[in-house]
Amino acid sequence: MPELPEVEVVRRGLERWVAHRTVAEAEVLHPRAVRRHLAGADDFAHRLKGHRIGVPSRRGKYLWLPLEDTDQSILAHLGMSGQLLVQPHTAPDEKHLRIRVRFTDALETELRFVDQRTFGGLSLHDNTAEGLPDVIAHIARDPLDELFDDEAFHRALRRKRSTIKRALLDQSLISGVGNIYADEALWRARIHYERPTATFTRPRTLMLLGHVRDVMNAALAVGGTSFDSLYVNVNGESGYFDRSLDAYGREGLPCRRCGTPMRRRPWMNRSSYYCPKCQRPPRITP
Repeated sequence: MPELPEVEVVRRGLERWVAHRTVAEAEVLHPRAVRRHLAGADDFAHRLKGHRIGVPSRRGKYLWLPLEDTDQSILAHLGMSGQLLVQPHTAPDEKHLRIRVRFTDALETELRFVDQRTFGGLSLHDNTAEGLPDVIAHIARDPLDELFDDEAFHRALRRKRSTIKRALLDQSLISGVGNIYADEALWRARIHYERPTATFTRPRTLMLLGHVRDVMNAALAVGGTSFDSLYVNVNGESGYFDRSLDAYGREGLPCRRCGTPMRRRPWMNRSSYYCPKCQRPPRITP
């Protein structure tokens, strides 16, 4: 799934091309694309018509388009292969086009939701007082959020009684970090993914947060990480941070720091990539 940098790249594109435009009509071409909108496809299309889209927002991996004249927002679930594309009206339909949104202005571009695997979708939700769709009110702030509280995160991390990579992927603790950027930040911090959270001192926590922010900002600068054509911005362009990865996907290749072959281990139906020399496993207390 796309992580914070990839979702932020899409959000910025939507802010440029979609914000403050009024919906002329919405067309749902596949019912699974609105399955999270429980009232159904016709209701989803009807509720969007005539409404003006505000500035797209994001928290962690979650992206939504507020409707300026209501207390509701369109929440976008990108899933494994979802894409939000801004295309000219005359562009041929994509093979896996699921939803089309046309606007009332003369810009001659439309918003398309394309999803090969149909795991993602769009849905309409009421907003909380904070302006979030109510279904994601439990999601924590992300480390690039100016209101993220480093000290509160450290205290919560110590209480978690888990291991550090599990904690980094817990979206109720810190949002936006997924498997790729967790491995990258842990490599930069020289921390093994199974290190217990209870062993983290304040300086170590702050150091790790600094690496999380650094790697995400570096990915943002080059459009995120695209391993295949499914991860693209609103213009259909791929990011290329995959060329700069230091840990993820580098099994058997020399560590860029010490030269030791990188390792991969199965982890929670995923994989963890690490350097066995730079990221020593924690000692097991008998």
